[in-house]
Amino acid sequence: MMFDCIIVGAGPAGGTAAYHLAKQGRSVLVLEKEPLPRYKPCGGGVSPQVAQWFDFDFTPAISLKVNSVRFTWKMEDPVEVELKTPEPMWMVRRDVFDHFLVQQAQKQGAELRDNTEVTGIQFKSDHWQVNTADGPVTGRYLVAADGAKGPMAKWLGFKERKRRLAGALEAEVPAQVESGNPIHFEFGMVKNGYIWNFPKADGYSLGIGTFRGGEPQDMKALLAEYATLFGVDVKSSQQYGHPLCLWDGNQKLHTQNAVLAGEAACVVDPFTAEGIRPSIFSGMKAAEAINQSLTGDRSALERYTQIINQEWGEDMAWAQRIAGVFYRVPGIGYKVGIKRPSATERMGKILCGELRYADVANRAIKRLTSSLIPGMGG
Repeated sequence: MMFDCIIVGAGPAGGTAAYHLAKQGRSVLVLEKEPLPRYKPCGGGVSPQVAQWFDFDFTPAISLKVNSVRFTWKMEDPVEVELKTPEPMWMVRRDVFDHFLVQQAQKQGAELRDNTEVTGIQFKSDHWQVNTADGPVTGRYLVAADGAKGPMAKWLGFKERKRRLAGALEAEVPAQVESGNPIHFEFGMVKNGYIWNFPKADGYSLGIGTFRGGEPQDMKALLAEYATLFGVDVKSSQQYGHPLCLWDGNQKLHTQNAVLAGEAACVVDPFTAEGIRPSIFSGMKAAEAINQSLTGDRSALERYTQIINQEWGEDMAWAQRIAGVFYRVPGIGYKVGIKRPSATERMGKILCGELRYADVANRAIKRLTSSLIPGMGG
């Protein structure tokens, strides 16, 4: 059978695209190389803003809701801030969350073939043939949602993508987590990035990310040292290293009957490394574009590129500028950015989609740079 759309990858972008296309009555096949549910290293912080893009309740997929954030500088000088947002941040485990999203798509009629690796793709006059270990499948359109390490973007001809790869190391540690436990961020121990501890119902997701290159650092040792703050030993738990695809400027995200979505489209926030919300946003917009294309709208895929570049990319350009200043002088960033409660409140609002970086960037950059240059005042 010929599917309307084949989606490669069952992460947040792929699951979202599948849900929205299937809901429009389109025939959808999701191919995922791992068996679901599958573990995925990720802090698992999700902005509750994503709920507005769906018409079902996410409660079963949420491990914990958190409404405060605690920052430290070199494990000291703590700042705790209440997130004054309508709905607390969601902490999720990606195996549960991603699978839940795909199950919602299946309820709408999407077909899932997990444990099925894609081995190659070919365009045949007006449709795609997708080769898998279990034989070929065909679809009119393709969504490449196979993540930072997936081969689809390359196979589709996106050779010179603007990809800024960042590195992350993650560990899951079982622990007794009291209710009301905040999200933790540590600046100062790691250069050009931060360390985090995201509480879950039954443990912590500890991780470390560096976003701006520079000399190599012993991430394992730093993570182990940080974990002592919480009385846990990360050496006894499995640790996972993985790349992050940060937004690094506008780029083309569509080609012949195909689009890139999620980390394959490099949508991760270059300041906070938030990836789930932008991936879901891109999956939703990819579904809209393909649905319009299927009704004969020839410019819909090109519009998809424009929408992502405008509605996400323009804001990410501001995030990139803030990151550029902040991570260069994190000590000053901590003083003028984080220890000022209003700044952290604004960050919470950005994560919840109530504010955009563009709304706060000029003030933030001015504060950071004027603290660098004596006599400029701020």
